[in-house]
Amino acid sequence: MTNIASRGATMGVDWEQRINFDKLRSDRLARAQAELQKSDLGALLLFDPNNIRYVTSTHIGEWARDKNARFALLPRDGLPVLWDFGSAAKHHQMYAPWLPPENFRGGVSPMRGAMPDHTGVPDKLAANIFGELQERGLENEPIGIDMTDMVALAALQRAGLETTDGSQVMLAARTIKTDEEVALLDHAAAIVDATYERIYEILRPGVKESEVVAEAQRLLFELGSEQVEAINAVSGDRCIPHPHVFSDRLLRPGDQAFFDIIHSFMGYRTCYYRTFSVGGANQSQIDAYKQCREWLDDSINLVRPGVTTDQIASVWPTAEEQGFPNEEACFGLQFGHGLGVGLYESPMISRLHSLDHPEEIVPGMVFALETYCTASDGVSAARIEEEVLVTEDGNRILTRFPGEELLVAGRQYVRGADIVDGRVQVSA
Repeated sequence: MTNIASRGATMGVDWEQRINFDKLRSDRLARAQAELQKSDLGALLLFDPNNIRYVTSTHIGEWARDKNARFALLPRDGLPVLWDFGSAAKHHQMYAPWLPPENFRGGVSPMRGAMPDHTGVPDKLAANIFGELQERGLENEPIGIDMTDMVALAALQRAGLETTDGSQVMLAARTIKTDEEVALLDHAAAIVDATYERIYEILRPGVKESEVVAEAQRLLFELGSEQVEAINAVSGDRCIPHPHVFSDRLLRPGDQAFFDIIHSFMGYRTCYYRTFSVGGANQSQIDAYKQCREWLDDSINLVRPGVTTDQIASVWPTAEEQGFPNEEACFGLQFGHGLGVGLYESPMISRLHSLDHPEEIVPGMVFALETYCTASDGVSAARIEEEVLVTEDGNRILTRFPGEELLVAGRQYVRGADIVDGRVQVSA
């Protein structure tokens, strides 16, 4: 086990061992290649930016997330080859010495079909991949793809390549986290701890949900976030049903409000809900919060090596108990999912699938557990989430902003004023 000092510090120093990024890079590539060698695939063709980062340790920012603009080939043996967007490949050649310069190349994908067959781009991509496979004697082996567009897929098949799913190989590699990965996940959560402290400070009647999101994004980036994927901000009568998006609604006294912060630090993500009441809380809100917390704690208390995901899902309420016709209709309200370079990794935990298809919990997994409970007032709801690391003898919670009790934010009122001995006295 690596001793990583001063977690929460980001500056490299000579006087203690902090995160060893060389080890992070080599460990991730080794894990991906080991899982590939267990499969019957000759290579992986990766378009998912999270997988590309995992095996090449490169990224070009939030811009690339949804464009399928970059692609990397990981053979069973040897180093990956990355085709990147424009001058990014030149930048990698200069500043990413962990791969040979010739393994970083300029390349163009169909960009989700925006450059279709008549442009020649899809067939050029396929020819590049076929040539690399042929050099390695892999052109007749199946190639696993994590995600792509139909234009690129058709071109690969025209080139005579057998294509199949490669996502499961990468998900298997990413399931168990190294010490460096855990440290990065821990720091990503610490950034959100601080952001919730700021949210607690600014929750006041008259503040918009969108203003809270803007302030949270500002602080996240100032503290080192490289990507804010989403911030849910849900308050008042928007709490039921959960809309999974923020609005420009004004906060009002007595509102219940919950937030989810999904961001990335050095490629490692958070998914982290907290619920507050604005100015005051009624009994139905307190009761809903207590029930939501009980469901969450019951599931966290089960997390340890050897437990299976069906045991965790079984402590959550059924769809019918939540007023839904079936588990598919309320999927995600009581939920667990792995965290790493992707927001959704193994294991995934829900009553929809885990009861019949359980997976074993093992040390090194990191996943988020999240619960939701509506209040009897018909308007409010509680949503809480914790990120959990599975240790050799149990678990450790990475998310530290207080969530054991419903926190009331924004109350600054006094009871009144009286004249006492000729002086104005304000009651606290």
